[in-house]
Amino acid sequence: MIKYYKFKTKPYKHQIESLERSFDKKNFAYFMEMGTGKSKVLIDNIAMLYDKGYIDGALIVAPKGVYKNWLTSEVPTHLPDHIQKEVVLWNTSTSEKNIKELSKVFKPEIKLHILLMNVEAFSTKKGLEFAYKFVNSHKTLMAVDESTTIKNPKAIRTKSIVQVGKNAKYKRILTGSPITKSPLDLYMQCYFLDSDLLGFDSYYAFRSRYAQMVSRNFGGRQVQIIGSYRRLDELSQKVEPFSHRVLKEDCLDLPPKVYTKRMVELTPEQTKMYVTMKKLALAEMNGKVSTAPHVLTQIMRLHQITCGHFKSDDGTIQEVKSNRINELLSVLDEIEGKAIIWANYIYDVEKIVKAIQEEYGEDSVVGYYGKTTSDERSKNIESFQNNKKVRFFVGNPQTGGYGITLTQANTVIYYSNGYDLEKRLQSEDRAHRIGQKKSVTYIDFITEKTVDEKIVKALRKKINIASEVLGEDLKEWI
Repeated sequence: MIKYYKFKTKPYKHQIESLERSFDKKNFAYFMEMGTGKSKVLIDNIAMLYDKGYIDGALIVAPKGVYKNWLTSEVPTHLPDHIQKEVVLWNTSTSEKNIKELSKVFKPEIKLHILLMNVEAFSTKKGLEFAYKFVNSHKTLMAVDESTTIKNPKAIRTKSIVQVGKNAKYKRILTGSPITKSPLDLYMQCYFLDSDLLGFDSYYAFRSRYAQMVSRNFGGRQVQIIGSYRRLDELSQKVEPFSHRVLKEDCLDLPPKVYTKRMVELTPEQTKMYVTMKKLALAEMNGKVSTAPHVLTQIMRLHQITCGHFKSDDGTIQEVKSNRINELLSVLDEIEGKAIIWANYIYDVEKIVKAIQEEYGEDSVVGYYGKTTSDERSKNIESFQNNKKVRFFVGNPQTGGYGITLTQANTVIYYSNGYDLEKRLQSEDRAHRIGQKKSVTYIDFITEKTVDEKIVKALRKKINIASEVLGEDLKEWI
């Protein structure tokens, strides 16, 4: 089947291996590190099953920052042209236009119907009912992208996704990091595929087998907590038959640089400030006012708002409620190994460092920006390159983008971008230089329909915004 299949985009060797192991299986886990192309593997698998007549519907569930990528990038790029398709993105809008769009996935046609839903939708009655209706209306493959989002057995969305999955004909999970906090993360991901795969009827029975519990006193109350893990070789053997683990270091045919993006939605607070700054060239927060007398200043103010802070005319900075830090922590949960995080503003660098320390510990991160002393800079680079405890390097390209070597990282995250093409290119090459033995994945955080999106688009096209977009042409950016 695979040998004679006409792929739309040429697969790599490891992708062929994943397909050979999975394409006709009822349940399978693609444990493929970010940047190795697990989305393409799933799409090719869906196409093969559709062509054989085994399925006519696919429900792909993904985090909010990812699920739109399937519509705009993954499906159009990889799904073979000979397959007629109807692709619909879940939306809660009650407008007549949206209701009509959603109804397309239920039309009795020979097309492949693909429904893309964000994982958060399964915490709502409306989203759950729609997913049930779709799965029951088709011979469906249901897939959960970044499946660690369903690792919590107590979460409503986990329970809902598992229940919907019981009616799917085929099931897949995708993640680069199936174990983010502990081996117990595997249970619900595998339970979604099939409750019998691991041989346990409950999470607690599974925990008893693979975790050593100890008693601790907290405030006069005795509780059981996990002390250590055991029998992990046995667990690995159980998972192996229905999964394929792929690490970038094992993929010698990957391109040297892989680019991807994460979409970050504005909060209502950000949206209100953004609209005001865009229309009136001013914004107000807690009695502080920010004005933008020039278009370049206006672009910068709009960009700051999308990043999650507000700089007023007197120089004070206030935090604006934002989804960006949470999205960053979600990405860090998904990746293996070390990562560089670049941010355009010092305020964001300091905020990121603090958030990572709270999540991963004081020793997990080093900073590199204007306030970092010369001695600290050298020490932080040395720590990142040679200390296994230090996983994250956070800096701004203005300071850290030149002349330093950070080849221990094979993931580079742009929490926010600047306008200078040279700084972008230089900062990319801190990881991608002599000494780097792996492909490097670059992740841009983007907020749709904002200057944030246009900045990334211009940089990807190798346009230096700061010098090449002049005068009134800048109005187009706003």
